[in-house]
Amino acid sequence: MSFEFTIDVTDGRARSGRLDTPHGALETPVFAPVGTQATVKAMRPTDLRDLGATLILSNTYHLYLRPGDELIHDLGGLHRFMGWDGPILTDSGGFQVFSLSDTRRIDEDGVTFKSHLDGSSHRFTPEASIRIQENLGADIIMMFDECPPPNDYEYVKQSLARTHAWAERCLAAKTRPDQALFGIVQGGVFRDLREESARYLIDLALPGYAIGGLAVGETKAEMAQVLDWLEPILPREKPRYLMGVGAPEDLVNGVLRGIDIFDCVLPTRIARNGAALVPGGRINLRNAQYTADTTPIDPHCDCYACATFSRAYLRHLVLANEILASILLTTHNLRFLLRLMEDLRKAIRKGTLAEYAKRFLQNYEHQMTIDE
Repeated sequence: MSFEFTIDVTDGRARSGRLDTPHGALETPVFAPVGTQATVKAMRPTDLRDLGATLILSNTYHLYLRPGDELIHDLGGLHRFMGWDGPILTDSGGFQVFSLSDTRRIDEDGVTFKSHLDGSSHRFTPEASIRIQENLGADIIMMFDECPPPNDYEYVKQSLARTHAWAERCLAAKTRPDQALFGIVQGGVFRDLREESARYLIDLALPGYAIGGLAVGETKAEMAQVLDWLEPILPREKPRYLMGVGAPEDLVNGVLRGIDIFDCVLPTRIARNGAALVPGGRINLRNAQYTADTTPIDPHCDCYACATFSRAYLRHLVLANEILASILLTTHNLRFLLRLMEDLRKAIRKGTLAEYAKRFLQNYEHQMTIDE
């Protein structure tokens, strides 16, 4: 089963194109809502379709622990299990495992860790990660890698050798032709290590390349610099995926630097905390200033929440801890980012991306931002 990536238009380093998968095509650049446990929190699959979502990310670590990848396989795979017939991407479980710093042990073969659910002991190796992802059946799967602290050169260098060895083992373990295995470029904030990692993975002739280890503590400037280093090195004919990045300004800056795929929990997570994305930043609906505010979250947004409800009503739902608050704010936040991606694709096709990005970022930076 072939995966075909086509670039239709370029504007500077940005690209607008199409990625064909066994479960449909993606227009790129694309933002993927995160459905960690086979669900995007507070959203039905039909709601996601209506908002314009085309790709969903699910989490290998969490689904392995609950309900179990073998059960999902026996029930027909992740698409059928979660009622989503579009493309799905699964991460390798590496980021979550390495986040368990107090309960995991790394060696050259893999990682032993304790479940955050019940403390039981488990082990991930490159082969295990691929086996789990093949059971889940996502269209795009990721190599098992180590996500190290970005600023410790000596540790990142040692980690990189391990990640590259694991990449080859993942490639050897893969058996399903209907899944595209992406490599993950690591290397912290260090140019020589990032370039070494990119070139090593390019030699494996993979169908796509992810950039990992960002949005984990480095500055925005450092993130942009890493993308600037990698853009001329990564194969132009292959999709590029910036993992775990989804703040609006980061999406714009990523697209400017040739990124095709993004994912992030930000829009759903801040929704559950009463915050909404707006063109100037974000607003916290818990604030008293919205008590009698009859305007929608964003007068220019076409989502159901903005077309129907006032900020005052949404604030009431947030303070009352009503489930509908999470549903409506998640609806808006996802639509905000999906509209942003639509606008970025249109700007690339028109050759006006630089102007669009300048306007967006100036507005985003200079208006009031939000008290979390």
